[in-house]
Amino acid sequence: MRSLLRGAVAALVLMTAGAGQAPLAAQSAIEEGQAPDDAARLNDSPAAPVPSQDSLLRAFIATLRPRAIEIGVSPILFDATLPTLNFSARVVRLDRAQPGASSAYSATPPFAPYLASHVDRVRIGMGRARYGTLRPLLLRIEQDSGVPEQIMLAIYGHETGYGTFTGNFDLLNSLATLAFEGRRRDLFTDEFLKTLVLMSRGVPRAQLKGSWAGATGYPQFLPSVYLRLAVDADGDGKPDIWRSEPDALASIGNYLRDAGWKKDVPWGVAVRVPEGIDRAAIRSPLSSPRCPRVFARQSRWLTIAEWRDKGIQMLGGRVPAEDELASLIEPDGAGKTGYLLTTNYRSILDYNCSNFYALSVGLLGDAIVE
Repeated sequence: MRSLLRGAVAALVLMTAGAGQAPLAAQSAIEEGQAPDDAARLNDSPAAPVPSQDSLLRAFIATLRPRAIEIGVSPILFDATLPTLNFSARVVRLDRAQPGASSAYSATPPFAPYLASHVDRVRIGMGRARYGTLRPLLLRIEQDSGVPEQIMLAIYGHETGYGTFTGNFDLLNSLATLAFEGRRRDLFTDEFLKTLVLMSRGVPRAQLKGSWAGATGYPQFLPSVYLRLAVDADGDGKPDIWRSEPDALASIGNYLRDAGWKKDVPWGVAVRVPEGIDRAAIRSPLSSPRCPRVFARQSRWLTIAEWRDKGIQMLGGRVPAEDELASLIEPDGAGKTGYLLTTNYRSILDYNCSNFYALSVGLLGDAIVE
């Protein structure tokens, strides 16, 4: 980060002095790594003011201009946008508060409180009401994508309360801040540039609002996901995930299909795990390079028939076929409700890599249509 700031300061000196007109003493002082006091003495003038975070952010973003132009962003749009960007300390605080942002985070909380707050009476009731209204649309999307209507609706409910809240962070400022801050620079630099592509294609900046991390619209897609998977389902010629429910729901279905959703297979089923089960014997031998904490909580793959042989009892709901592979998770520990999870559960994890999220999406969807 120190080298980035030094480079940003150098860029600011060059920019404010005019192209190629940086004062030689100040330029050489920066190149030689001298302290600010040394540069001031060389100029026989007071020390230059420390650049603001806004200025440093803009200097960093200015270095992305060639990449932006290469992917189709007009120079005029880039140059007009650059001076409007601002650093958001709040976005940085929110990012650093995320699980995994600090190596000190290790404890896994119980699932039950999360379930109670995310698959609650209000969310189920709203889901059932929206299901009644959207049923013809959902059935059509299910036929096209193979994704069950209740799963699409449950994701819609989880992400934005069925469209009632979509976030009010300015995407460009949020993504520019996260790219500049640097914890996940490659990810957020790419998303910032893809947001400029959206603007180049006619999406107004005023519409590009969302979460602090850059997710936007009813499905809370990142800009790169929108460009790759958003669908025009209402026939107006453009995928509009901000105002069109048909486009948003079809885009969710398209996302899950792209993530490998298997038609006519439930996401999973609640189960009772016998006390004497040998958990060491069912531990997965695999280590996932993506979201390792999430996948480490799931067992090895066995067929539903093999799980029955181990004494697992199904607790209702739609049970996968006997030859379907499933893994076991016990999110509240031994003696509590467990879940057998099919490959379709992994598709939900692709949407949001959290066991709590994926479980609550499946359970909310089941509750909406039961």
